[in-house]
Amino acid sequence: MVCQRCVLTVKNILNELNIPFNKVDLGEVELINEADPDIIKIFEKELNKFGFELIETRVNKIIEDIKKLILSYLNSTEIGQKRKLSVYITDNLHYDYSYLSDLFSSIENLTIEKYFINQRIEKVKELIVYDQLSLTEIAYRTGFSSVHHLSSQFKKETGFNATHYKNIGSERRKSIDKV
Repeated sequence: MVCQRCVLTVKNILNELNIPFNKVDLGEVELINEADPDIIKIFEKELNKFGFELIETRVNKIIEDIKKLILSYLNSTEIGQKRKLSVYITDNLHYDYSYLSDLFSSIENLTIEKYFINQRIEKVKELIVYDQLSLTEIAYRTGFSSVHHLSSQFKKETGFNATHYKNIGSERRKSIDKV
């Protein structure tokens, strides 16, 4: 789960299946009681309908925790403070970063850094679509050293430069407003 809508979706599934829970956070569900295995299978099928999967192994939990930490890091002020992502992850998970990096790469087939870049670019896209910030402000909020750095990374990952992407969004919004 990567957003609050995901959390709401999981809560709705749990409620529909009458599975009592204490809390649902990004990537984590805390049930009140141990659920019947048949109910868990139904829950897993319902999750799959929305593109979610049930993670129960220790390794998968660590991978999910790394992903949650990356999103947390991206949405925090840590980026502006130049605290390294690797330090942030190891401080929170208490494992050696090289172990976590190797584990993540072997399961996800991409590095933690590449995953972070992908999430960062997704955040940039989201902020561009909202059309409330300049590219300079977006670059700062997402930890890029400059608009040029943002634009080059954006182009490398998406094939578009950020200004072109912003202009496409503006044109779409204008055409929708005319309708």
